[in-house]
Amino acid sequence: MKKIKEIATRLEIAKKNIKNTQKNKEGSNAASLGKALKISTELVAAVVVGSIIGFLLDGWFDTKPLLTISFFIMGVAAGMLNVFRSAKKMHNNRYKN
Repeated sequence: MKKIKEIATRLEIAKKNIKNTQKNKEGSNAASLGKALKISTELVAAVVVGSIIGFLLDGWFDTKPLLTISFFIMGVAAGMLNVFRSAKKMHNNRYKN
């Protein structure tokens, strides 16, 4: 009889552990989606800002395609740099804890 109670107790503990891990996985999916949206927004924002600055400077200096293309490329480079920094920071925070 003692073994049956011990087995029942262990079974309850295992069920609680399974429920806790399932809850953690659900929260993890939402957090991952938020991180992915943050990274993609950073990339798009840098490209848009670079393109707008280049377009405005082209209108001011009358060098139509040159500065738009140059600042677009700089915006892409800045966006990629931001993405790498954010990904590295997220990676370090994940394995730090």
